[in-house]
Amino acid sequence: MHPGASLGAAASEITDAINKIGMPASIHGNLAGTAQIFQEALSNEPILIAAAIAAVYILLGVLYESYIHPITILSTLPSAGVGAVSALMLFNTEFSIMALIGVILLIGLVKKNAIMMIDFALDAERTKGLGSRQAIYEACLLRFRPIMMTTSAALFGALPLAIGLGDGGELRRPLGIAIVGGLIVSQMLTLYTTPVIYLYLDRLSLWFEEFRGGRRSPRVPHRALVPGE
Repeated sequence: MHPGASLGAAASEITDAINKIGMPASIHGNLAGTAQIFQEALSNEPILIAAAIAAVYILLGVLYESYIHPITILSTLPSAGVGAVSALMLFNTEFSIMALIGVILLIGLVKKNAIMMIDFALDAERTKGLGSRQAIYEACLLRFRPIMMTTSAALFGALPLAIGLGDGGELRRPLGIAIVGGLIVSQMLTLYTTPVIYLYLDRLSLWFEEFRGGRRSPRVPHRALVPGE
């Protein structure tokens, strides 16, 4: 193991060496100390992320009384995860526990973009009788400014963590890098992908209701948008 290697790489090589040696079944090898804590935390990462996403889905489902639109909001999360991991790789930073905390924070920070648009679009459909296409179009226009303002505030708030060089900076830096990278990538993508996913899932919701023979409140049919509307 070369100097400066990450704890995860060292633990993996130790495990591989134990398997290659072929020790008797009566001898067991376990990590201890910091390595043991790291291994336990690593094994719980998928459960923590899945629990956070499940909790968000349930809350959004209760809020919007829908099984479909929470999926639209959660569709913003993959871009945030890709941005966080890409930023960590770009700056040669390992995915530590602090980086995991940053990813969990991103779940709350990123989904507000979709919430702002979808909340306005659903209200416009119910109160103004707009079609889903026109409603999400107006939502994108009217919610662009607050989305950019809130994202910029969160981005500049996390920037000192990403570039901090003081005492303990090496501990906080993965958190800041994960947040900044996730916000930048998700901001560039979700402004375009969220309206598209909203329209497709709305059509899927209509198809399910027609398939079950249910009734839905009158909706204005889809129509092409006219410039200047």
